Amino acid sequence: MHHAASKHIIVIGAGIVGASLAYHLASKGARVTVIEAHGIASGVTATSFAWINTSHAGSDPIAPLRAGAIAAYRQLETQVPGLAVRWTGALSYGTQDGRVSPSCVLLDKAKIAALEPQLRHPPEQALYEPEQGALDAVAATHALLDAARHHGATIRTHTPVLAFSVRGTTVTGVETPNGAIDADLVVLAAGTGTAALAQKLGVHLPIAASPAIFMRYQAPPGLVRGIISSHAMEVRQADDGTLLAAEDYMDDAPDNQPAAMAQRTAGAIHGELEGVDFLAPELACVGLRPMPVDGVPVVGYLPQVDGVYVCAMHPGVVLAAIVGQLASAEIIGGEPASALSACRPARFQA
Repeated sequence: MHHAASKHIIVIGAGIVGASLAYHLASKGARVTVIEAHGIASGVTATSFAWINTSHAGSDPIAPLRAGAIAAYRQLETQVPGLAVRWTGALSYGTQDGRVSPSCVLLDKAKIAALEPQLRHPPEQALYEPEQGALDAVAATHALLDAARHHGATIRTHTPVLAFSVRGTTVTGVETPNGAIDADLVVLAAGTGTAALAQKLGVHLPIAASPAIFMRYQAPPGLVRGIISSHAMEVRQADDGTLLAAEDYMDDAPDNQPAAMAQRTAGAIHGELEGVDFLAPELACVGLRPMPVDGVPVVGYLPQVDGVYVCAMHPGVVLAAIVGQLASAEIIGGEPASALSACRPARFQA
């Protein structure tokens, strides 16, 4: 399916990835309908730490894709009203995960204390990545969909896809509780639900639901200026003082459930930061990230059937802007994007 400008494209999924695709496609002249089984940003987008972190440990098969992530967001900020990234930079120390980016610099204790004056015990050294930032992923999703509407897109929430309309080997639309919707192309951007949608078409995509714990606290403003990722905590703070934290999911033991993790993380924050006069847990939950079995995003035309394009990945928030830009260009223009070459769904059929 090529040269899709002015043709009807259905995007299944109204998280930040689907919203980015919808905006980019609609802005290029496609007639877009977004279909979402629940509400806008109701999946993992709502439980994302949303750190625009382009660093990576070891060899990276999507290095060209990751390299364009920050520039793509900076471009979106100029195009989409209400979409704003807090470009605060990020400090990392004591994590020993080996992640680096081309922009990172090594800071000494004095410079770390100047950047984050509330740290009780600044480390002797830390990596600082000044180009990185974070955003409110839910607000960004709404902003992208509002911009897509401005370009003529239609958004249908609480509309599950029951089945696909198929003629021969070509998908021609979707079946919903409110009836059939015809399309020239269907884009699967439903996060962890993408594999089940592909399965309805007889195509196996090995995409797992990878859990992570997301926490939000009411806290005094001014505790954290940027993003801090250390052995003790991974935190950032919104303009209104809301403190956001993330932790790896360990197991289903009671001591490792979200509420217990929120209490432990609160203790770590108290121990690491001065001025924590109060810290009230507001939310602690598990977010399920779409994780392809090989860790590489799944972006491209679905093999074995025509008329379906897939877009599923971790990290979804980080890559939403660049993937929306590149995927929409190859859908509309018909020229494959070289930065997406490692991401094709056909690799699972070999």
